[in-house]
Amino acid sequence: MKKIILGSVLAAASISSFNANAGTVTQAICSGTSPAANGAAVAAGGFVKTGFTPKCSANVFLAADDMTTYYGAGAASGKGKNVFQGSTAGGGVRASTTCASATGCTAAEAATAATTAPAS
Repeated sequence: MKKIILGSVLAAASISSFNANAGTVTQAICSGTSPAANGAAVAAGGFVKTGFTPKCSANVFLAADDMTTYYGAGAASGKGKNVFQGSTAGGGVRASTTCASATGCTAAEAATAATTAPAS
């Protein structure tokens, strides 16, 4: 009986840690409409251990994805032409794509860049 309980606990722990690494805690930090930031919240078991509120300029969209083992970020400007992404997994910030519209980027493009930030 003890082995069955131990096995079920280990199975549940492995499934929950797999889901935690899936990177589903995407946050819109800067909305692009004002210089004020929404801030990054702490997710239970996530990469961010202390919440922070960065200063954002107007027209900036900033999104972050807490992947528990690394933190991905995506940024774009409402008046720019490129979407940028980066992560804490040893890489630098780089231009990932160009904006879909010739008049500027959207918050959705920044969120996509955050969720697809490289893990290594």
